[in-house]
Amino acid sequence: MSKKQDSVTVDERAQRLLKRLVEHYIDEGTPAASKVLAAQPGVEVSPATVRNIMVELESQGLVRSPHTSAGKIPTPAGLRFFVDTLLSRQPVNALTVEQMQAQLNPDLAPKDLVSSASRLLSHLTSMTCVVLLPRQDSAVLRHIEFLPLSGQRALVILVLNDREVQNRVIHLDRDYPETELTQAANFLNKEFGGRSLDELRELLMASMQADKDRMNQIMQSALDLASRALDDTDDAAEDEQELLVSGEAALFDLDTSSDTVRSLYETFTEKGNILQLLDQCLRSDGIQLFIGEEAGDTVFGDVSIVTSRYEGNGQVAGVLGVVGPTRMAYQTVIPVVDITARVLSAAMSQH
Repeated sequence: MSKKQDSVTVDERAQRLLKRLVEHYIDEGTPAASKVLAAQPGVEVSPATVRNIMVELESQGLVRSPHTSAGKIPTPAGLRFFVDTLLSRQPVNALTVEQMQAQLNPDLAPKDLVSSASRLLSHLTSMTCVVLLPRQDSAVLRHIEFLPLSGQRALVILVLNDREVQNRVIHLDRDYPETELTQAANFLNKEFGGRSLDELRELLMASMQADKDRMNQIMQSALDLASRALDDTDDAAEDEQELLVSGEAALFDLDTSSDTVRSLYETFTEKGNILQLLDQCLRSDGIQLFIGEEAGDTVFGDVSIVTSRYEGNGQVAGVLGVVGPTRMAYQTVIPVVDITARVLSAAMSQH
């Protein structure tokens, strides 16, 4: 899990008290006095001993007092230590998994499938869900077709991932008769069908650098047409690095100021910082957790973000996650994010 706590030595008794403190904070959202912690089952030490231990934990930056004479709450570092060292994950029950599998129907188009997963994850966690949609480059070419248009143009019809159809107009350097366009499409479908667009670009580049004297006219025409068509999808890929947000209303339930909520809304609208964070998660395997400013921006100071990659046909497709309070129930939220990504990956892989 990302952003692990730097080495901190905490003995078993102090760990037990820190765990109780964090659990109290997650459940109640209020500071815990030494007397309250001493009365917890299994603590078995006096309030005076609890106070001494809290002083030591505070010196290590794991707990703090929100105001004078108050009890203690965990710091972000304390929450990080709790998650990395003391957390016991609660598995998602089988019935919930079955309901997920029913709702994430593989027959849906990829974007609809991801949208369903986003709404589902937001509903299950009662938090705002953010999803990085699949890059266009990860789409698999199933079929390509060219239709002649006037003015040295052609309509390109791309069938991607079996269900997604895209149409675009390309500009040519000469007039292509319909028979030549058909022959070029047949060649491309035979040689490159079933490849991802990213893989297809690499193959085209290698082919176009080959000895052109050994190519026949159909091959040269096909490679040129495909190159022009994929130049357009390359530009689209930059524009289509989309962020999908569900359950924004949950931001109002955060224990933070209205200014912070407004800043979070602006972050999701402008996309830059959150896209950068999710893109970072795209390159990291497993669950990623950012507590407060671990996410790299002060706007995230009062929230935690839990993410996981999802796949399609064995390739990384995108990232999904939740944005919630730092005192979220990590023991349940982390497994829900994990299983949602797994079920979505299984559904995406049937495309």
